[in-house]
Amino acid sequence: MRYEWIVSLRYLKAKRKQGFISLISLISVAGVMVGVMALIVVLAVMTGFTEGLREKILGINSHIVLQQTLGRIQDHRELQKEVVKVEGVLAATPYIYSQTMLTGGGGGGTGAVLRGIDPDTAAGVLSLADQITSGSLKDLNGDPDQPQNPIPGIIVGKELARQLQVRIGDKLRLFSPSGPLTPMGVIPKIKTCRVVGIFETGMFEYDASLAYVSIGTAQEFLDLGDAVHGLELKVDDIYKAGIIAEDLQKNLGIGYVAKDWMRMNMNLFSALKLEKTAMFIVLALIVLVAAFNIVSTLIMVVMEKGKDIAILKSMGASSNSIMRIFIYEGLVIGLSGTLLGVVGGLALCKILSKYQFIKLPSDVYPMTTLPVLVLPLDVTLVAVSAVIITLLATLYPSWQASRVDPAVALRYE
Repeated sequence: MRYEWIVSLRYLKAKRKQGFISLISLISVAGVMVGVMALIVVLAVMTGFTEGLREKILGINSHIVLQQTLGRIQDHRELQKEVVKVEGVLAATPYIYSQTMLTGGGGGGTGAVLRGIDPDTAAGVLSLADQITSGSLKDLNGDPDQPQNPIPGIIVGKELARQLQVRIGDKLRLFSPSGPLTPMGVIPKIKTCRVVGIFETGMFEYDASLAYVSIGTAQEFLDLGDAVHGLELKVDDIYKAGIIAEDLQKNLGIGYVAKDWMRMNMNLFSALKLEKTAMFIVLALIVLVAAFNIVSTLIMVVMEKGKDIAILKSMGASSNSIMRIFIYEGLVIGLSGTLLGVVGGLALCKILSKYQFIKLPSDVYPMTTLPVLVLPLDVTLVAVSAVIITLLATLYPSWQASRVDPAVALRYE
């Protein structure tokens, strides 16, 4: 072991008269540890929230939405066969999107977003089948045992079903403002549907406003004929959805627009990324405060050990060796705090992820428990940042120690 390490470690072991300096060193270690712990936990929660929100959004929406610039798509079956040939596209399904009014048997009514889907192909694109808690997606096509029953099926969100006070088998009425024009004005179009499924996404906005019907029911209700509003696509890599969307537009020509999920939710995910960066900067100030404690500790050690430094210099120690002694001492404090903070932060994240004792209100947040996702890159960034900050904190006291003049320090000895 180099003698600089031996001397720096002996300085950390304070004697009785330097107990105050040792206390400040412990406080500095604790400050770095708390800062690193806070950074790891907060970044893990922010990452978990972003990933959880992404899963919720992609659970109810597709990776890419393909639309025609002139409006409705008439030949959607031929287009569907064409887009699945594009590299990266796994499946495609048509959709219809409209706003409507729903009323239940209890007399209550509410506005909702009506989505027409093809039950046969939608299962390969959307995760709706996994989110249905009661009923089945295939029931939208009608009951095969009762072909004489003309009432189409509808699948509603859990909160929407609660608001309308309906269950599986109950009837709902759809109201469309685009009804026939009569001498008395426009008469709203009314259609009765039977509830065949209830889904729960975990996001209050979706569960309280979405309703699904078959593509044929939606076309008949909205007088669309055989047209649809667009195609929803599933890709093999969600992070390459933007590139695949550009390839689709090039292959299909000017008349089509392809939007990927990142583009459609750009503002939301940009805000989350900015918030994560801001939280990192704010919580890094905790480590910076601990770094000032390291500065004050080393300055007091330099003042206390001035005669020792002079003796070392008179014995042949160079100024660089003196600097290394105090840099090593500060690094021991910083590395100890960083290591303890990383271990404590990972342990706390593990506890939060396993036991999930922090509950979140479902009507405010898209998750019911605090999401935690630890990324190795985030942990590495926090640890490296803490070490760099503590290293910079040791430079000034070490430089002051290297400037001690042996003749002045030992003049009266």
